Amino acid sequence: MSLNKNNKIINPNKIKQADIVVGIPSYNEADSIAFVVKQADRGLVKYFKKYRCVIVNVDNNSSDSTKKVFLDFKTKAPKIYISTPPGVKGKGNNFYNLFNHIIKLKAQAVAVVDADLKSITPEWIEELLKPILAGYDYVTPYYSRCEYDGSINNHICYPLVYGLFGYNIRQPIGGDFSFSARLAEYWLKQKWHKTTRQYGIDIFMTMNAILGGFKIAQAGLGVKIHKPSAPKLGPMFSQVVAVLIGIIIANRKKWMDLGRENKAFCFGEKSLKKPQTLGVDYKAMKATSIFNFHVNENILKRSLSADVFKKLKKMYDKERVEIDSQLWHKILYDIIYAYDKTDLGADLVEALKPLYFGRFASFFKFTLEKNFEICEKEIVDQARLFWEDRDYLIRKYKK
Repeated sequence: MSLNKNNKIINPNKIKQADIVVGIPSYNEADSIAFVVKQADRGLVKYFKKYRCVIVNVDNNSSDSTKKVFLDFKTKAPKIYISTPPGVKGKGNNFYNLFNHIIKLKAQAVAVVDADLKSITPEWIEELLKPILAGYDYVTPYYSRCEYDGSINNHICYPLVYGLFGYNIRQPIGGDFSFSARLAEYWLKQKWHKTTRQYGIDIFMTMNAILGGFKIAQAGLGVKIHKPSAPKLGPMFSQVVAVLIGIIIANRKKWMDLGRENKAFCFGEKSLKKPQTLGVDYKAMKATSIFNFHVNENILKRSLSADVFKKLKKMYDKERVEIDSQLWHKILYDIIYAYDKTDLGADLVEALKPLYFGRFASFFKFTLEKNFEICEKEIVDQARLFWEDRDYLIRKYKK
């Protein structure tokens, strides 16, 4: 696959080989990347001084001073800067560059952390990399996040990965991962779509690690504090959902025949502490959901089962949006089936968006006065419902 030709690579120390790589994907993160580099460097020096280590910033040709801040920040571990060409954006393109470069470096283990992290510590680097060096291929994060942060993960990716593939992985698109070189090589051999090169990359990585039969674990990292992702929710939703549903449909035989669930072992800290607090504009989210439901009403009527659409039509006409987990899991399973059996494609993903906002708004309203532990239980119980009633979707295919 030919992606990202004419990349800009700056390798001041002329590093040609490394055992361990910490990758930091970025786009205009000049105000935050120095802290992440500092903590990554401290983790490498403290826990992996016997290894040849390098920190790699894979950037989207940032228009701010991300490159300068990264390269100028003094570290004990050497650094490499890799950028996509001008005009080539997308988190997945950054990861594609990273995968290729770690293979070139002949690395054993790679950790990737977001460039906007405020809660990263040197111990994050230790907990992410230790399982890879011990023989695991893929490690996802296990940490506390505000119940209103990571809503695509909480209400779509986590329940669908658990419900259909039986993997109780709490953060399949958490953003902070570690992996082996052999898994990176496997990812590069898979089919990449346009959305994979964008925000769809995280779920692409997790799903292919599962489907490829790789050894998966979780790493307890404490609390995640970072910039809120709400401004990116629109494009992120479309890209992540398109990749996930496409993989689900392409691998229908595998999940339909699945007989048991898996809980990836968790290394490190297993208790979830109180996370950061984030605000949600409930009224705006509800209004957006209602307006766009009516815009997409005909598509939804064609795609959803009659009883599900009837319930939604009634609540949206009355502007009383109350989508609980019982209704939500049927909505998502109906949409997957319709995506497979109709030619609606991207239009169907966009039609799902107002219902996703409706579910998010309903969850917010239900949990507004509840503590973090109760909110977390609600998210986990919702995912378990997807597993326990997965036959709702399977029966559609067997009709």
